[in-house]
Amino acid sequence: MKKAVILGASGLVGSFLLKELLDHPAYQQVTIVVRKPVDITHAKLKTLIGDFHTLPGLKEAIAADEIFITLGTTQKKTPDRLEYYRIDHDYPVLGAQIAKENGAKSVFLLTAVGANPDSGLFYIKTKGEVERDVTALGFEHTHIFRPSMILGNRQESRPLEKALTSIWPVVNAILRGPLNRYKGITAKDIARAMVAAAQNPSSNVTIYHWSDMNALL
Repeated sequence: MKKAVILGASGLVGSFLLKELLDHPAYQQVTIVVRKPVDITHAKLKTLIGDFHTLPGLKEAIAADEIFITLGTTQKKTPDRLEYYRIDHDYPVLGAQIAKENGAKSVFLLTAVGANPDSGLFYIKTKGEVERDVTALGFEHTHIFRPSMILGNRQESRPLEKALTSIWPVVNAILRGPLNRYKGITAKDIARAMVAAAQNPSSNVTIYHWSDMNALL
């Protein structure tokens, strides 16, 4: 029986991930770090209230075999680039570091297709840097998930994303061969793929694009 920690459990992918882990027989406890309580009651669930600034004070409670990180914001929601970087880079790296110091062997990190620390695009560069810095922590197993369009109903309004989601099935049909990594995938399927990967850890660092995630379902 394993213990898991989730950072980002209140987000679109994170909410599905929480349900998958709570329902999975391999886990005896799932700890989440959230800014406010979630509307879920479960015998396996342990809820910690915190954020980037208070996370170090929760260190002793963040003890698990695996840490799942699905944190992320948008430039519309967080226009200040320093705060954006803190949420998308600093918080995941700090959480992963604390979990590793407490004995975690595996980390599962959600980023984005095309993540590259050398990119000139802020979003892609940030995702690449968080991948680089979490990998550098030296977990026994580092799993990086790089979806393109994440399909699903979000709580906050994202008109452009909603419009793109409506046409994505057509786009998916023409994205073949090397381009299939840009196919859209549902948040639920990403969560399922992350949990499936956790049951059969293989190499030290594994990167999953659309086809790799689908192969786990």
